Amino acid sequence: MSALAIAYNKRGYKVTGSDKGFYPPVSTNLQEAGIEFYPGWHVEKMTAKGDPDVVIVGNVAGSENPEWQYVQEHQIEYLSYPEAIAKDFVQKNSIVCAGTYGKSTSASILSWVLLEAGFDPSYMFGGISLNDIPAATIGDSDYSVLEGDEYKSARWDNGAKFFHYSPTHLLLTSVVWDHADVYPTEKSYENAFEKLVKGLPENGRLVVSEKVPEQIAKLPNCQIVTYGKGENNDYRYDDVKTTKEGTSFTIYNNSNTYNISTSSLGDYMADNMTGCFVMAHQLGMKPENIIKHLSTYKNIKRRLEKRFDGDITVFDDIAHSPTKAEKVLESIRKLYDGKIFVVFEPNTGNRKPASLPGYDNAFVSADEVIIPRLSRVKVDEEDPDKPIYGKELANAIAKTHSNVHFMPNDDELVEYLLQETKKGDVVAFLGSHGFRGMISQLVS
Repeated sequence: MSALAIAYNKRGYKVTGSDKGFYPPVSTNLQEAGIEFYPGWHVEKMTAKGDPDVVIVGNVAGSENPEWQYVQEHQIEYLSYPEAIAKDFVQKNSIVCAGTYGKSTSASILSWVLLEAGFDPSYMFGGISLNDIPAATIGDSDYSVLEGDEYKSARWDNGAKFFHYSPTHLLLTSVVWDHADVYPTEKSYENAFEKLVKGLPENGRLVVSEKVPEQIAKLPNCQIVTYGKGENNDYRYDDVKTTKEGTSFTIYNNSNTYNISTSSLGDYMADNMTGCFVMAHQLGMKPENIIKHLSTYKNIKRRLEKRFDGDITVFDDIAHSPTKAEKVLESIRKLYDGKIFVVFEPNTGNRKPASLPGYDNAFVSADEVIIPRLSRVKVDEEDPDKPIYGKELANAIAKTHSNVHFMPNDDELVEYLLQETKKGDVVAFLGSHGFRGMISQLVS
């Protein structure tokens, strides 16, 4: 939401905002942009210079939020986050990156590539770019690149955010059941993606990973371009080599061979970058230019972000589901021979009892799994499928892993890691929350 505020500010709008709290780097970025903001919900501050023309309402705004109540009572125009994106960011050529995992990274890669190539796209992705570009910008061309999130759009709109973005070009990375709080069954989750791909126009383009179920990948009535490691894909990648300094791989298309290198870590970056290479190529970019721009891409924060690199290595990653955690840990295991300690906190959907089977064997690449005190979440008292907490999650993972701990005390958790780690070991913090300063405490 802060990136959206800064994007509107740069276009000349007067922007103010509120939230439960503000912390660096968000608070710093807003201050540097000259945007007025305040913690808490205060109608008198929101209306200090008169009623706003438009209010963009985030999912955090509960029904008893006084600002949200004032907006409704006074019939002020309001938009959800994706409605605002649809109104002011979506362009004639709407490139949307969607999928269970890889969508934020892919959207940031394509945004960088098109920016460097002079397309001047409007774009939005979730995360802080290490290339020092804002996470959202309203450009001056008929191209847009958007992260297409499948999570619900707003309190009043349970549909996926990506339904608002009218994609003409869709990069679909993966479809693996997630967000059980919104999609109670695997089929309901798949239905959202089926609807998305069927909505592509006849002159549109679907760039789709081999990992996507065929019943979804074959649905659209437009050109379909496939990528992956398999021989039958239109674009195939292979020869993936990952070191502690970066990743290299080769893309094969017809009789052409393209060698790619990046400073980003993780085998899965080869998959992400191949999808982006394909999309950029389908947009008409020359391969040599795509390769050049990929080589200067630096990733976004909290994607195998190395927070400490010494005798012990500390990583921070947003992997908040068992599927994402599994992929991250597989990549770390290929790079390090020491013990891997993982501290894991899932998102709300992956704390639903229905999601627990997905944890089977997800942490096999880790030597020890530590579940911290899990953040409290809003609970619908009428929902029979209430979220689990730390001890229950630890027990679920322990069914297929022999070394799992529940450590609800943050200081004791950090002290345990300090005492137990040896030279060559790795600590990986994986999850959607900020771990309450434990990473900085451990690093210091």
